[in-house]
Amino acid sequence: MAQETRVREEAKEIIEEVKPEKVEEPTLAVPVDLPPETSEERPLKQEEKRKRGRPRKKKAEAKGKKEEKKEEPKLPALPEEEKAPVLLDPLQQYLKEISKYPLLTREEEEKLTKEYYKTKDPKIAYRLVTSNLRLVVKIALDFQKFWMQNFLDLIQEGNVGLMQAVKKFDPYRGVKFSYYASFWIKAYILKFIMDNWRLVKIGTTQAQRKLFYNLRKEKERLDAMGFEPAPKLISERLNVREEDVIEMEQRLSGGEISLDAPIKDDSDELHRDFLADPGPKVEDQVARREVLDKLRSILEEFGKDLKDKERVIFYERLLSEEPLTLQQIGQRFGISRERVRQIEERLLKKLRKYLKERLPDAENYPLAIEAS
Repeated sequence: MAQETRVREEAKEIIEEVKPEKVEEPTLAVPVDLPPETSEERPLKQEEKRKRGRPRKKKAEAKGKKEEKKEEPKLPALPEEEKAPVLLDPLQQYLKEISKYPLLTREEEEKLTKEYYKTKDPKIAYRLVTSNLRLVVKIALDFQKFWMQNFLDLIQEGNVGLMQAVKKFDPYRGVKFSYYASFWIKAYILKFIMDNWRLVKIGTTQAQRKLFYNLRKEKERLDAMGFEPAPKLISERLNVREEDVIEMEQRLSGGEISLDAPIKDDSDELHRDFLADPGPKVEDQVARREVLDKLRSILEEFGKDLKDKERVIFYERLLSEEPLTLQQIGQRFGISRERVRQIEERLLKKLRKYLKERLPDAENYPLAIEAS
């Protein structure tokens, strides 16, 4: 026994000499029987764990930040010109807006027009109008040469015509709505141009409207044919008066001048001071008054020698503002209407002869005696 005990002690001493001073902790989660910790070793191990955990936490946070940065893709930098907001003019903005409304098929259009014809539903009218806004723009482009100002004015008037077409359209007449609406759109655009072409309204008659739209084209056509576009020739081809052609040429070629504007920049004289007086001249008025006074005295002298029936016909029928009828004069004297007419005819012949004797140029005087 003593020998075995001595062998074991020698073996322990050998093991202690071979054993390393520090043993690494196992990495596998395998239960190991370790000796119980003492109260002095426990705080040292906790402090060591805290030190080991800090760099791991920082590494985890850094790793998370890298992942977040990777998730946010970087946008390519735009040049300075593209960074500025793109400003559209009103016309471009309007065209962009109406392009959002879808067009209707033939079947959809026919269905909606029939529904609106029966129900007058404003929602249906809204769809019909918005789906044809591009048609208004297309038609307005044809009239742009007549209106060099804001093109949106023509579009606005055309839209009003489109709304009227929706109200008036009868889907049971076998006409396509867009074809019917085009006439309303053109009518409203034409009326707007005529009303606003000049400060002084133009195109108030049918002849003026025809000349307004066809005068320039007719001139170009005659020039191409080798003819001089004279007003007389144009009036014959367009079936209007020559005076209307001359007037329209003057109105289209010239602009408006204010009557209150001075003739020159350094002058106090206005245009209205040099307008011709449309009334008769003073000399003509005096001459006319003298002739009328002379004529009045001659007629009074002529009436003195008339018989009763002739005097009544002369004063109460020929010279009266409210002349008697042949029937009334016949009843007064108990004669027929035909007899009164014969007396009146004989009296007029006598009066003409009398005036020629007293006034050789009586035909030029302002006297009109007609038998009723």
